[in-house]
Amino acid sequence: MARRFTAPYQSEPVSSLATWSRNLAIFAVVAVVVSILIVRFGFLEMKPALATFFGALGCAVLSILVGLAAFASIWQNGSRGMGRILLAFLISTLLLAYPAYLALQYRKLPPIHDITTDPIDPPRFEALARLRSGEGANSAVYAGLYSAEQQRLAYPEIETVELEVPPQRAYEVTLALITKRKWLVIDERPPQPPRRIGRIEAVARTPIMGFREDISIRITPDGEDSRVDIRSSSRYFESDLGSNAARVSKLIEEINSAVDNAKPAQKKPQTPAKTPPKTVKKGS
Repeated sequence: MARRFTAPYQSEPVSSLATWSRNLAIFAVVAVVVSILIVRFGFLEMKPALATFFGALGCAVLSILVGLAAFASIWQNGSRGMGRILLAFLISTLLLAYPAYLALQYRKLPPIHDITTDPIDPPRFEALARLRSGEGANSAVYAGLYSAEQQRLAYPEIETVELEVPPQRAYEVTLALITKRKWLVIDERPPQPPRRIGRIEAVARTPIMGFREDISIRITPDGEDSRVDIRSSSRYFESDLGSNAARVSKLIEEINSAVDNAKPAQKKPQTPAKTPPKTVKKGS
């Protein structure tokens, strides 16, 4: 019997499946929040955090399936619970939307996690190397030629930043941008004589889960000018889903813009005003 919105309908019992669907969706939200807190604050290792996260996604999927079964039951028996089903569908869809997008990115982008402007001689991880030695962490050593070739094909715009400013100025601009982005600076060494190479090592976090991604920046002189090389590498997972390339590209753009905006405007030389030719009056 099709459901009817009449006074007798209000006395019908609420579908237990609808209640279960809603409760599963709410539980999934709680589990996702807990998994994010575990990763961001380091309460547990990465594997338990990910197990909690994927378990939450499983609850969201189960909530949708139970909701479909509850909908069929309500349609046949005329019981109540449509509001709970719709709430469960909304919550579960929002939870699954971002992982679905990441799955599409995983199929689309190359499975690499180490991006650099100089694949031949990438900036090294020195202070950060000890933080990448835990279980499941990626090596501090550059990923190699395969990664370099995949990067070249997917992100050909990522190249060394060449600046028409001294190394010290390039270092100051880069460090200011890192501070503005609120990355955690682990080590900083300005390009002072006799060592003219500047280095910055920092840690960034992904927006939602807060996975740590390590950055090493090298500033070297190029005559009177300077060159800036950047390396960004995920501490965990073989694929970064494009996050490191996006970070490096954005930083390159910001460095170039900051240096260009700081250059004094060149004034055009003023042309001397032309004096009118003198006229000589002839005597009468």
